[in-house]
Amino acid sequence: MFNKDRWREIIEVLTTNVWRTIFTAFGVCWGIFILIVLLAAGKGLENGIKQDFGNIATNTMFMWTRATTKGYEGLPKGRSFEFKISDVQALRDNVPNLRFISPRNQLGGFGGNNNVVRGIRTGAYNVYGDYPEIINQDPMAVTSGRFLNYNDIREKRKVAVIGLGVKNDLYDKEEDALGTYIKIQGVNFMVIGTYKKNNSGGGEEGQKEIFVPFTSFSQAFNRGENVGWMAITANDGSSISQLKEKIVDVMKKRHKVHPEDTRAVGYFDLYEQYNRVESLFGALKAVAYIVGIMVLLSGIIGVSNIMLIVVKERTKEIGIRRALGEQPWSIKKQILMESIFLTLISGMVGIIFGSLVIFGINSLLDSVGPVDMFMSPSVSIGVVTGALTILMVSGLLAGFIPAQSAIRVRPIEALRTE
Repeated sequence: MFNKDRWREIIEVLTTNVWRTIFTAFGVCWGIFILIVLLAAGKGLENGIKQDFGNIATNTMFMWTRATTKGYEGLPKGRSFEFKISDVQALRDNVPNLRFISPRNQLGGFGGNNNVVRGIRTGAYNVYGDYPEIINQDPMAVTSGRFLNYNDIREKRKVAVIGLGVKNDLYDKEEDALGTYIKIQGVNFMVIGTYKKNNSGGGEEGQKEIFVPFTSFSQAFNRGENVGWMAITANDGSSISQLKEKIVDVMKKRHKVHPEDTRAVGYFDLYEQYNRVESLFGALKAVAYIVGIMVLLSGIIGVSNIMLIVVKERTKEIGIRRALGEQPWSIKKQILMESIFLTLISGMVGIIFGSLVIFGINSLLDSVGPVDMFMSPSVSIGVVTGALTILMVSGLLAGFIPAQSAIRVRPIEALRTE
């Protein structure tokens, strides 16, 4: 391994026909380059999609009511009904392993009419009546003041936590919003905090929401005990997907909905959707590995073919060495080292070019700003280490057949070769 003459000979063999060496190396270089770029692109897409989830509690389902499609216990088909605040305790009593149950009401819809006024400024925002637990299910960073607490709930305080987007619309740049009042549908609420969403799922709109206590929302906007919808999160170690059937059954029983009515209680299983995304990117990663490795193998086959040609060209030289007493293993080791060296150098060049492409893409993304569903493409050190290991093994395999061919040459026959 540390013999200077051996390395000098390796360099001499590879530089004797430079263009042949370059074209042979290109196959390996291109294979590892494709592998790294595909994995980085897949990671960038994965990062972009998962950024939409942010730190949101993925083991969560959202549940709401719809018109019934079947009559039941004397009640007609097409009946509308609403969840009640008492349903929350019923779920806690009847369904185990629920961590958070957040009843929610909403005002304004998505992009509704102007419903919030401050002075001469107005805006259309989603206003939510919530319990304090919602910050654990839809994480947000409180940038000033505080979030809702249970004293606000018990005392029905008319207080509000506003997003930075709302603050930017209704307040001057350096103006402090804390302690000021905004008017929601004609009702005054005091601002006690501002927040910034940790996830970009709603983009700019995610920063233009207002949270008020559920009880004061119900009182101010005449919702009584009604609940618009619920966000339900399971305990760690439990799957909300396995609990949702029980949750829906409890709601159907409480509101006299036919057990076989599949439309009366609507729900969205975030955990199930998140698992689908995980499976999708697992499949994409597998495809990237398969494509990259197949391209790499084609390059390795090229290296093996060239090494066979090299051995054929050096038949007489090998015969002389054998006649002078060189051991077969020494010749075999020489061929293997040439193959490994060529493969490894080619692969490292591919890794370098792949890294430069990834660096260029990241620099471009930094300069033009975030791109929807794509961010921070990268490959881990483990992938690079694995790629180098593959190259080492591939180099051995590529050189094995030529090496075996070299040591099978009988000295007397090799010396006769012209």
